[in-house]
Amino acid sequence: MLAVLSVEIRKLNRSLAAVLAVAAPSLIAIFTFFNLLRGKTPMPWDMWMVSAIGIWSFFMLPMSVTALTALVAHMEHGPKSWDHLRALPLPRWRFYAAKAVMVLAVVAVMSAATLLMTWGAVMLATAIKPNLTPTGPLEVGLYATTMGKVFLAAILMAAIQLWIALRFASFVPALVVGIGGTFFSVVATSARAGVFFPWQMPVNMLASGDEAWRVTTALGLGCGLGLVVLALAIAHLARREVL
Repeated sequence: MLAVLSVEIRKLNRSLAAVLAVAAPSLIAIFTFFNLLRGKTPMPWDMWMVSAIGIWSFFMLPMSVTALTALVAHMEHGPKSWDHLRALPLPRWRFYAAKAVMVLAVVAVMSAATLLMTWGAVMLATAIKPNLTPTGPLEVGLYATTMGKVFLAAILMAAIQLWIALRFASFVPALVVGIGGTFFSVVATSARAGVFFPWQMPVNMLASGDEAWRVTTALGLGCGLGLVVLALAIAHLARREVL
């Protein structure tokens, strides 16, 4: 399995995955940077860090997962290399499991990068305008915990996207599902049933007060059911003879 993972890492290094992993968090950081410079009075750290987590979980994460899974799948679909891989003397499930691990690893790195780059953007902006230095404590542990929950809640969405991307040789079905899921997530943000919608589960990690139940519900479904769907996807794809 380690050998298969090593090969997947080398493939990702030769792809646009690294560009995507940097670009998506950078957009949030750039937005934060210029938004802070437009301010007139200093705002709490929570304003900037929680807002970044919200933007990431609400829009950038679903779109990034859509692009990433399509990219990972196309690395095999494009050159039609599945026949070669499946002819190797290795259990087929390892190839799909390795891709799933890589997708989740890249999403985890992007999630961490969002927090780090946002912090860097705030520090850079306040170096230009010291009077806008954020107030209140910088609760790194709280932000990291929240982002960790966002990542776990996104596993179901990532599993669905990866399953579709690997199942179909064309990248169109995966893009349609990803864009459609993000669209309905945006237009139905306040829907009570949104907690059961995979593309809305990550943003539900920011719920509080009377809506705190949404956190545990979305986290349990997103992570627990996500791992089940991921296992089913790997088993299904490994049994297929033709892709």
